Amino acid sequence: MKSLNIGELTARIPIIQGGMGVRISLSGLAAAVANEGGIGVIATAGLGMFEPDLFTAFLEANSRALRKEIRKAREMTKGLLGVNIMVALSNYAELVRTAVEEKIDIIFSGAGLPLNLPEFVTNTGGTKLAPIVSSARAAGIIIRKWFGKYGYLPDAFVVEGPLAGGHLGFKKEQIEDPGFSLEKLIPEVIAEVRPYEEKHQRRIPVIAAGGIYTGADICRFMNMGASGVQMATRFVCTDECDASAEFKQAFLESKKDDLVIIQSPVGMPGRAIQNQFLEDVRAGMKKPFSCPYHCIITCNPETSPYCIALALASACNGKLNRGFAFAGANAYRCDRIISVRELFAELSAEYNAAAQTQTARL
Repeated sequence: MKSLNIGELTARIPIIQGGMGVRISLSGLAAAVANEGGIGVIATAGLGMFEPDLFTAFLEANSRALRKEIRKAREMTKGLLGVNIMVALSNYAELVRTAVEEKIDIIFSGAGLPLNLPEFVTNTGGTKLAPIVSSARAAGIIIRKWFGKYGYLPDAFVVEGPLAGGHLGFKKEQIEDPGFSLEKLIPEVIAEVRPYEEKHQRRIPVIAAGGIYTGADICRFMNMGASGVQMATRFVCTDECDASAEFKQAFLESKKDDLVIIQSPVGMPGRAIQNQFLEDVRAGMKKPFSCPYHCIITCNPETSPYCIALALASACNGKLNRGFAFAGANAYRCDRIISVRELFAELSAEYNAAAQTQTARL
C-alpha cells in the first residue's frame, strides 16, 4: 500500500483507526495501530466517565483523562497518534486545547462542522487538523471558513459514508439512498478540494471511511483517488481493543439483521447492534436517569428516554443489559478475535491480491 502523507506526517500504512467512544478506543488500541504503521486514534467522548470527580468537576475530569490516555499511548509507541473530538461535545474547546497542549499529531473532528477548530492551534505548527464530513458541500464550507478567517487549510478530510457505525451525518432516508453512498461521496469531495490544492500548491488528502472492511475495499477506494481509509468496526475484535470481552462478543454474535438504525437522544440517527435495551427503548420504556452534566449540546435530558453516555459506558464494560454497542454495517462479518498485527497482515494480503487482480485485468 502507498503511505499516507498528511503535511509532514507520514503513516507507512494508509489506515486510520477510527475513534470509538465511549472508551472503546483508548491508548491500548491506538498505540497498537500506531506501532503497525497506521494512525491510532483515541476517542475523547466519555473519557472521564470513571474519574472520581466527574460529577463535581466535569471539565477537569475529562481533560485529565485525555492527558492520561495520550501519555500512556506515547509510552507504548513512537508512531502517529490522533484524537477524535466531536463538535457536539459541550467540552469541545477544553478537549481540543488539551490535545494540542499534549502535542497530539492530529485531531479528527466531526459530529457537526468544526468551523472554529483552527483558532485553537494557530501558531503551534504541530497538531494537524482533519475535519470529518459527509458531503462535498460540508468540505467546501469548512475550507472557505477556515481559510477566510484563519488563513488555514484543512490538513486532510475524512469522508464518512452511511455504512459507518455510531452517529451518522445523514438524514434517516439518506442512509439507504445510493446517491449518498461513499462511492459517490469520495469523488465529489476530491473534486471540491482540488481547486484549493491547485491554488495553494498544497495537498489535502481525502480519506474514505464508513463500511470499509477488507483490504480489497481499501484498494478500491484508493483507486478512486482516496489517499487512505479510516476503519473502526474491524478493530473492535482485536486483542488490543480497550472494550470488554462481552462487548467484543456482541460483535461476534451479531447477524446482518441485527445492525439497525436508531434515533439517538442527541438528535442524530446511528447504527447499533440490536439488543433488549434498544427494544425496550423502542417500546417506549423510559430509562430513568439524572443528568449531572450536559455532555452533548444537542441532548435534552428532560425528553431523552435514556442517557446515551451511560448506556455506551455500560456496554463498554460488558453490561449490555444497561446499554448497547454502536457498530458499522459490516460488524456481523467479525468472526474471531485477532491481534492488531494479524489484522494489518490480513488487510495487506487482501490489498495486494486485489491490486494484482486489477493489474492482470489491465
